[in-house]
Amino acid sequence: MKYRKFGHLDFKVSALGFGAMRLPCLNKDMAKIDTVEATAMLHYAIDQGVNYVDTAYVYHAGNSELFLGQALKHGYRNKVKLVTKLPSWKVESARDFDKFFNEQLEKLQTDRVDFYLLHALNKDLWPKLRDLDVLSWAERAIAAGRIGCLGFSFHDSFDVFKEIVDAYDKWTISQIQYNYMDVENQAGIKGLQYAASKGLAVAIMEPILGGRLVNPPQPIQAIWDTAVHKRNPADWALQWVWNQPEPAVVLSGMSTLAQIKENVANADRSGINTLTAAELALFDQVRRKYHELTAIPCTQCNYCMPCSNHVDIPLNFDIYNSGLMYDKPDNARGQYGWIAERQRLGMADANQQAGECRECGECESKCPQAIPIMKWLSVAHKVLGEKQPYAAKLE
Repeated sequence: MKYRKFGHLDFKVSALGFGAMRLPCLNKDMAKIDTVEATAMLHYAIDQGVNYVDTAYVYHAGNSELFLGQALKHGYRNKVKLVTKLPSWKVESARDFDKFFNEQLEKLQTDRVDFYLLHALNKDLWPKLRDLDVLSWAERAIAAGRIGCLGFSFHDSFDVFKEIVDAYDKWTISQIQYNYMDVENQAGIKGLQYAASKGLAVAIMEPILGGRLVNPPQPIQAIWDTAVHKRNPADWALQWVWNQPEPAVVLSGMSTLAQIKENVANADRSGINTLTAAELALFDQVRRKYHELTAIPCTQCNYCMPCSNHVDIPLNFDIYNSGLMYDKPDNARGQYGWIAERQRLGMADANQQAGECRECGECESKCPQAIPIMKWLSVAHKVLGEKQPYAAKLE
C-alpha cells in the first residue's frame, strides 16, 4: 500500500480509504448489510494496509456505524483512523450535538473517533451550525478526548467552500467531491488546492462519480483504447486523482471483495506525477467527448435562478444530462428522487424537482443560451420521474 501526507498532521494515510456507504446488502435493501461479506471486505482492506475508514450517521439507513462497531473488533479498530459525520441537516438545537455524537459512539462501540466531520456543509447548513456554536462544542469534545480532529464534508460552490475554510483556523480535514469530470464543479480543483495550501488534509469522495465513470459508452471507451498502457475505466479515474499532490486519501465505496482487491492493487500502482503527458491528454479528450453527449446546452450560469416555484433548474438539467452522457439513466433517476427526499429530510425547504415547474416562463427570458427551459423541464420530469425513454433532443 502507498501512503500519503495527511495535511499538517504527523500521520501517513493509505492512498485508498474504505468508504462504508455502499456495502453489500441483502435483497437490495440498503438497510440490511450483508455483514459476512462486508466484514471480509473490511478486514481484507485493513490487512492490505488501508488505515482510513469513513462512515456517517445516515449511511445504510443508520446501520453503517453499527456494522463498523462489530467489524472493527479483535484489534482492527486500533489499526485505522475512524471517521464519522454529524448529520448537519438533522440538528435543530445545540443539544443535538451531544445527542447525535453519543449515539454514534455507542453504535461504533468506541469512546473516541479520530476525525469528526460536519456532514454535507453548504450555504444553508454552515451558518446554522456556526450560529449554534458547533465549533466550541467540538473543541470541548476534542479537549475531553472524544474527538481527535475536526473537519467537514462539502457540497456547494467554491466561494462557499473558501468561506468555510477561512472561518476556522483549526480545521484538520475537508472532504470534497472530485474527479476528472468535476474539475470545476462544487469545490473543484480551486477548492482542492486552496484547502491544501491552508494545511488541510483533503479526502476525496466520488472519484469515479458514483460509478458513472465505470463501463463508459462506446465513444468514451474508444478513447481509452488508444492508450499505450491499458487500464480499466475505474483505474483511469483513480489514477487521475492520485497523480495530483494535494489529495490525501481517495475514498471508494466498494460493494464487493473483488472491487476491494482491484482498488488495493490500483493504489499500489499509484503515485504523484506518474501519468504521462499523453495519458493526461486523454482525460481532456474524454471530458470533451462526455460533454458532447449531453442534450441540454445548460452552462450552469444560474441566470434563470431563483425560480418562483423553487425548481433548481440547473440541477435538474445536470442530472438529466448526466444520465444521457454516462448512459446510466437509473443513476440519474435515483439522483432525481433524492431531490424530493432532501425536502423530506429537512435538507431543503421545498421540492426542487423539474415536475414542480408551473410554466410561468420567467426563466426563459433570462437564459443567455435561449434554452426552451419549460419544455426541457417537462421532458426531464417524464424521463427521470416517470421513467419514460430518454430523449437527446426535443421533438
